[in-house]
Amino acid sequence: MSVAAAAAQLGVDTVLIERGKMGGDCLNYGCVPSKSLIAAAHAAHATRHAGRFGVETAAPSADFQQVRDHVQGVIASIAPHDSQERFEGLGATVLRETAAFTGPREVQAGPFRIRARRFVIATGSSPVVPSMPGLDRVPYFTNETIFDNDERPGHLLVLGGGPIGCELAQAHRRLGCEVTVVERGRLLPRDDQDMAKVVSRRFREEGISVIEGAVVTSADESDGSIRLTVQDDQGTREVAGTHLLVAAGRQANIEDLNLEAAVIRRHRRGIEVDGGLRTSNRRVYAIGDVIGRLQFTHIAGYHAGIVVRRALFRLPARVNEAAAPWVTYTDPEIAQVGLNEPRARERYGDQVRVVEMPVGGNDRFRAERETEGLIKVIVHRGRVVGASMVGAHAGELIQPWCLMATHRMKISKMTGAILPYPTRGEINRQVAGSYFTPALFGERTRKIVGLLTRLG
Repeated sequence: MSVAAAAAQLGVDTVLIERGKMGGDCLNYGCVPSKSLIAAAHAAHATRHAGRFGVETAAPSADFQQVRDHVQGVIASIAPHDSQERFEGLGATVLRETAAFTGPREVQAGPFRIRARRFVIATGSSPVVPSMPGLDRVPYFTNETIFDNDERPGHLLVLGGGPIGCELAQAHRRLGCEVTVVERGRLLPRDDQDMAKVVSRRFREEGISVIEGAVVTSADESDGSIRLTVQDDQGTREVAGTHLLVAAGRQANIEDLNLEAAVIRRHRRGIEVDGGLRTSNRRVYAIGDVIGRLQFTHIAGYHAGIVVRRALFRLPARVNEAAAPWVTYTDPEIAQVGLNEPRARERYGDQVRVVEMPVGGNDRFRAERETEGLIKVIVHRGRVVGASMVGAHAGELIQPWCLMATHRMKISKMTGAILPYPTRGEINRQVAGSYFTPALFGERTRKIVGLLTRLG
């Protein structure tokens, strides 16, 4: 949509083909509905725990039909921006068809055959449904179906402990469901382990059952109960629930595109592209989830900008995802930009310094009783190459570090900033300041100050 909107507004003859809902995964099945559900869950959780501020309230009760209406209402409020009518108003031709290549520079979309100078494949990704005995005979949700649910699950089993599984597990727990998460490795395996441990601890405190290092070997249903057979270091056992959410990752949507006809190479995770997002067919670009790298909406938007510069303005532009950020919207949130600590040490060895600070030392976090969390900043030769954070609003607080990591700015730039008090954002200046503490208050500095004092 980003490429099509830019091209159409620049007067380029543009055809946008969409076989599903306008707005794609983010609007209909991903970012928008999940954050809307999380907002409802946060309201319930805040009400339940208002007593810690001296505010007494009745125990909240979630009406799942109304929760669903809230989620769908948020989607409906954003949908006009992504609508067919808007894009046609910008000057694009919109075809609601399934498209496939018929040759290196031609696609077939329903009854329409389209020849073009340039193509952009942005077909996204879909939920992975693992192959296991019995799963095809068991009713289950994915992120594409769970937001239509209007009844409260008694006990939700979540297969997968990545961002989608964890966000939806916690949301359902806070809305009154029993929840069990089963993960093959550790919870949130792509995130800094110290950060993931904080979320894992919070899950257990909230009553979410977490089974890590477990393999699900089969599934079945009887008498209204769904049972997963689980193998872990404790042996083999059954885990039972009323509903099942499959959140086992995502796969690129490429199977129906007939890439071979267009001489477009693929790899195990998606479409193969070069540093400028061009495929093996020089007329075709691929962006977003379909190339099988970082699968986030903001990365797809970044890719769109690269393609617009290259395809429309003929400017040199290459992808640099070294400082790509992402956020997992659990409570507390986990945010990451650039290199985490293990990757930085692998790349730079002893030249890396990691400064970290618990968020509990920040006065605003204390005032709002959100003191659980940690921030780490990764520094190479005085320049910021990454940052990790777990804590309330981490997705907002990481943003200055996105700027610094993108431009490899000196960490001293952060210490020179004047920030309002009391704000959570002060934690950024505080942790940056700790980078200089050993030198500032070391013996050499003490001697210099002593000398200056004696000189009057």
